[in-house]
Amino acid sequence: MSKRHSAKYKIDRAMGENLWGRAKSPVNKRSYGPGQHGQRRKSKVSDFGLQLKAKQKLKGYYGNLTEKQFRKTYDEAARRKGNTSENLIGLLEARLDAIVYRAKFVPTVWAARQFVNHGHVTVNGKKVNIASYRVKPDDVVAVKEASRNMALVLEAQQSSERDIPDYIEQGDRGFSVRFVRQPELADVPFAVKMEPNLVVEYYAS
Repeated sequence: MSKRHSAKYKIDRAMGENLWGRAKSPVNKRSYGPGQHGQRRKSKVSDFGLQLKAKQKLKGYYGNLTEKQFRKTYDEAARRKGNTSENLIGLLEARLDAIVYRAKFVPTVWAARQFVNHGHVTVNGKKVNIASYRVKPDDVVAVKEASRNMALVLEAQQSSERDIPDYIEQGDRGFSVRFVRQPELADVPFAVKMEPNLVVEYYAS
């Protein structure tokens, strides 16, 4: 098993939830945490513990972002007008790797980051290889012509594990999408309950 695969499964086990709704998640077989103490009876979690878990879950979902990357996104969400927790979700979903994942160009968020980094993606016709690049409404994200026959891409497009959300408009035989708008929490097809309000409380405390 690659480091990337073991890392994502470790997050699933640590959270006790199948974060991405994947059939292969170990949580489907064992809902307890990893390690020798994983089956211990859980004690009551403090408010801080709940906030920390909500942050780790959301951060882990987007390919286990670094704390610095995640905090930077939160700070921008807090600076913007409106509801900070909704802003946070909108900014995370506007990341180029998140769009690539939502568009079903690749099967996982981990693969999405690598796919972008390796130069397989264009934004408005220009190659962009920065996974954290912020996509704006009406931007068109596409798989480069030379990369469209990759097994990874074809596998993802044929997968029935997830659907493309309505804030992403599909085009060009499934090889390009238009980012219609930044979504709100209710629009995002998370496989598990996300609580960005607890993330806001974590950083505000």
